[in-house]
Amino acid sequence: MQFDDVILGRRSIRGYKPDPVPRALIEEIIGLAMRAPSSMNSQPWNFYVITGEPLNRIRAGNTERMVAGVPQSREFRIGQPFAGAHRERQVQVAKQLFSAMGIARDDKDKRQDWVLRGFRQFDAPVCIIVTYDRALDGSDDTPFDCGAVTNALVNAAWSRGLGAVINSQGIMQSPVVREHAGIADDQVIMKSIALGWPDHDFPANAVVSERKPVKDATVFVGFED
Repeated sequence: MQFDDVILGRRSIRGYKPDPVPRALIEEIIGLAMRAPSSMNSQPWNFYVITGEPLNRIRAGNTERMVAGVPQSREFRIGQPFAGAHRERQVQVAKQLFSAMGIARDDKDKRQDWVLRGFRQFDAPVCIIVTYDRALDGSDDTPFDCGAVTNALVNAAWSRGLGAVINSQGIMQSPVVREHAGIADDQVIMKSIALGWPDHDFPANAVVSERKPVKDATVFVGFED
């Protein structure tokens, strides 16, 4: 693919085929992603790539604890709930997804099942947990760098025919993830990425989220009109 094809074509994939993803292909994708820029070349990121039975145990533990009402224990700060235009965009993409999946506003069971898909890593065959070195905890540059490598990773995956979705539900129950992924104590859990071969018959995979116009996001200074 050309660069523009990857950037303009990529979308979040929330439905996957069960087919396994070769380890060599994942290593290739991560190698490409790690060319992402980082502050003073600090490269704070690490990756735990999980599949098979360990991933199934994480899925089960996540959903069981959430259904039981166990408070979330995400390690990286969450911040305040979205408001204003940010909340409006969040609601808009939710409406797109629910419409594609045929989930009515008053259908609590289907809405609950949709939420739990996130805690099951969207039933993808692979989950990648992005962590950063605990020695850098509190650094503002570190989450920026982890965002850069995560963006590069999902684009590299798309360029190889794989789909991905960046999500936080899969790491909301951090003790479960730590236990079954064997995450080292010197690492902070940052994000999770569901990864696999897209199921093109899954309705939500056709959803393309809208982007605000360049003119609404950009201020040009010193340019001639």
